[in-house]
Amino acid sequence: MEKIFKKIAEELKIRDSQVEATVKLIDEGNTIPFIARYRKEVTGNLSDETLRDLGERLTYLRNLEKRKEEIIRLIDEQGKLTDELTIKIAGTMVLSELEDIYRPYKPKKRTRATIAKEKGLEPLANIIYLQMEKRPIIEIAKEFINEEKDVKTEEDAIAGALDIIAENIADDADYRKRIKSYCFREAVITSKASKEEKSPYEMYYDFKEPILRIPSHRILAINRGEKEEFLKVKVEKPEDKILDYLRKQIIQDNKSQFNELLSNAIEDSYKRLIEPSIEREIRSDLTERSEEKAIKVFGKNAKQLLLQPPIKDMTVMGFDPAYRTGCKIAVIDKTGKLLDTVTVYPTEPQNDVEGAKKTLKALIEKYNVNMIAIGNGTASRESENFVSNMIKEIDKEIYYAIVSEAGASVYSASKLATEEYPDINVSLRGAISIARRLQDPLSELVKIDPKAIGVGQYQHDVNQKKLSESLTGVVEDAVNSVGVDVNTATPSLLSYVSGINGTIAKNIVKYRDEHGELKSRKELLKVPKLGPAAFEQCAGFIRIFNGKNPLEVTAVHPESYEVAEKLLTKLGYSVESLTKKEELSNLRKDLAKVDIVKMSDELGVGGLTLKDIIDELSKPGRDPREEMPKPILRSDVLKFEDLREGMELTGTVRNVIDFGAFIDIGVKHDGLVHISEMADRFIKNPSEVVSVGDIVKVKVIGIDNEKQKVSLSMKVD
Repeated sequence: MEKIFKKIAEELKIRDSQVEATVKLIDEGNTIPFIARYRKEVTGNLSDETLRDLGERLTYLRNLEKRKEEIIRLIDEQGKLTDELTIKIAGTMVLSELEDIYRPYKPKKRTRATIAKEKGLEPLANIIYLQMEKRPIIEIAKEFINEEKDVKTEEDAIAGALDIIAENIADDADYRKRIKSYCFREAVITSKASKEEKSPYEMYYDFKEPILRIPSHRILAINRGEKEEFLKVKVEKPEDKILDYLRKQIIQDNKSQFNELLSNAIEDSYKRLIEPSIEREIRSDLTERSEEKAIKVFGKNAKQLLLQPPIKDMTVMGFDPAYRTGCKIAVIDKTGKLLDTVTVYPTEPQNDVEGAKKTLKALIEKYNVNMIAIGNGTASRESENFVSNMIKEIDKEIYYAIVSEAGASVYSASKLATEEYPDINVSLRGAISIARRLQDPLSELVKIDPKAIGVGQYQHDVNQKKLSESLTGVVEDAVNSVGVDVNTATPSLLSYVSGINGTIAKNIVKYRDEHGELKSRKELLKVPKLGPAAFEQCAGFIRIFNGKNPLEVTAVHPESYEVAEKLLTKLGYSVESLTKKEELSNLRKDLAKVDIVKMSDELGVGGLTLKDIIDELSKPGRDPREEMPKPILRSDVLKFEDLREGMELTGTVRNVIDFGAFIDIGVKHDGLVHISEMADRFIKNPSEVVSVGDIVKVKVIGIDNEKQKVSLSMKVD
């Protein structure tokens, strides 16, 4: 384990002691959100992101250790285990290198080499490989002629021996490691068109790039083009250098009689055995790295999307655009409760603009609608145009916002949506989801498979199990960083709270329905299957508004109530002060003056924990999402035809990818800011500059009318 701790510490650039302490907490069953929030003193204040990376590496390295034990056992059973081999296996920290060490000992299907061994030609192979014999090789080979075993001539014997040598070379772990390192430094990935027709992959129809420099999004694009049979892909390797290296390692004397035989065996080994398998491994490694990066990008974007600020205290009209089947409308109140639904037909082919206006104006007046959320799918811009014109005719302030409807149809047809709205038509459920996404993005988006959220790149091409695990972690971190009102939360939202699974989440809602609102966190212990261990993990993330203890609208954990109360007493306040506006204002000022080091000694608590308690007492019940940029609220529409080069606009970052970011500037298609147009300095990754949901100023630098594409720059004076 010590070796694992050291390796993880080195990779994550943290101390061995931090790794050891964190692993102990993970092994005790603590969740990442709980450790990140309530065990800062133990971990040395590691972030949730670092803790997740640590957890992933821990799983990988522990699985590696298990595989080492298994390989040592399998080689030992063959009677071939040596001290040198044991040390080599123990020192390996990469799974592919471990499998290369095991390769010569792995039971094989019948190969040319295994057939040659069955014919008794292994001793001849050893003679040729060791290059010690002075007798002519033909003379030596005569001794291995065996009619019964189908070795009829000296040439047959030599050919079989060379097959054995070729396989031994191909199985040598040190050779493979060096060959791979040559390839990763010097190989070039190439792609050619496999059919002459237009496709999204045209830039790869005659493409080459060193694998050392190729970015991950291009690897995934090439992989997809190959899968869809538009591309033929190959890795061009430094073959001459590899063959020279193998000759130098194997051939002892260039003038010996074995020189030509070994050269032939080396070339055969490389072309027939090494090259195809190395190609597979290189492609696999490139894909794995690219997928890891894509998953991280997706996770980062998803977290930003989940943490978009809610639109509070507004009655919202959800507008799900469509053509032939009509636009679905749903009105929800300030708490997200459904008030009304209707279908209108302002778009083609019906074009019933006046009828639709009349219906929607009546709903707006009846329910005092303040805000319209328009889905960004099919017919979105036509619907936006209609809404923009309609609200100009209404004598009160109404705004609209374009909302991503990715995954809304997945939710509409889900079992969860059916349970929530058994009497509502599937198509109308999408409009409810769109309205709620604007009102409270986190509560609504947790109902959807994170893969369907619609941010990131190539999410359908990457390893789905890894993507799912990563995104589940991202959603957990987002939910727990905000906290959950236990008396209003859905089972979907509760199930992401630290320590609470799907069953417990349903039990909480059932308990709430039967006994009314929970008045304290401790009451959670009455919920079936929610025992002391789950309570410890979840309590700090649960919020109880209008309950018995004002501390329970904060993230202060029950284990720290005593410390929080002592702190308040020392400053001349009580927990009730958190509910009194004037006292709270004075309390904030006094908390800001607290000497953390001195006070933490007096209270017998860690400085990091005390700082968190002070932050929570300063803003009881605050929603961290309020600090995020608010969505752009519009009242007028911008047409693509209105765009001009040099025009400066404000837009919302919809997606961040390897090579830039897509910005919603209010026209039909999002504009692209290439990474080179993001800042005046060199940046390695767009996420250094922007996040999903950011509001940014951009300048139009290119317009493609045919493809309806807009190029933007963030280098605005």
